[in-house]
Amino acid sequence: MTGVEHISRSGKPAVVAHRGASAELPEHTLAAYELALDQGADGLECDVRLTSDHELVCIHDRTIDRTSNSAGVVSEMTLAELRELDFGSWHESGKKSSVLTLRELLTLTLDWRRPVRLFVETKHPVRYGSLVEQKLLGLLHEFGVGMPPSADHSRAVVISFSSAGVWRIRRHAPMLPTILLGDTARLLGGSAATAVGATGIGPSVETLRLYPDLVDRAAAAGRVTYCWTVDELVDVQLCADLGVRWVATNRPAKVRDWLVTVD
Repeated sequence: MTGVEHISRSGKPAVVAHRGASAELPEHTLAAYELALDQGADGLECDVRLTSDHELVCIHDRTIDRTSNSAGVVSEMTLAELRELDFGSWHESGKKSSVLTLRELLTLTLDWRRPVRLFVETKHPVRYGSLVEQKLLGLLHEFGVGMPPSADHSRAVVISFSSAGVWRIRRHAPMLPTILLGDTARLLGGSAATAVGATGIGPSVETLRLYPDLVDRAAAAGRVTYCWTVDELVDVQLCADLGVRWVATNRPAKVRDWLVTVD
């Protein structure tokens, strides 16, 4: 499914499942993303890294120590080696899971029964540098979502803390929406996002509490705001009041329920 349907929640923030429904199931696993979709998430968020054989896998950390039953550096391991490991039993749910590739997550997202947007975060600094964005764009083009008719109708969004990473995407795929992430108002206040052509800014919820004017400043420049990681009712209310477009959360079902009640 690669249509151009709008994904919207009638003026309230849309809900992005941060690494899937990661409060309930192991992050970056197929089960966590399937649960988030069943719970009605409007979008899914993942982090991607390259293996030593240049496959994109959904892993947040530089190493697999925290989220697997083994240890090692992602960029020094092949996909086949990662396939042999358990990426789920560390979680309190105890659910065994294999490593998830971006190809598998894209397939799930685009084949889902309703339109869902995938937010892909490229990690930097990394061993392979710009190859991460090159491989990502190649995969998005393969799935037919690398050249959307407009940012509003795109099924994929590339997000990164790296200004250079965002710029690489904008240069090679100008219609693909991009979000410059950051945890300081100085980075997100305008100049950096303008310089790289980002279509949105991504403050942490802690930054947004300190600098709520970021949302209006971004809107005045034609940019949306994506806020992470929003897991508490008071922060959901704040994002709704300020006009945040997307909220990333580990608890998509709970946040969706809260958004029904907020003004």
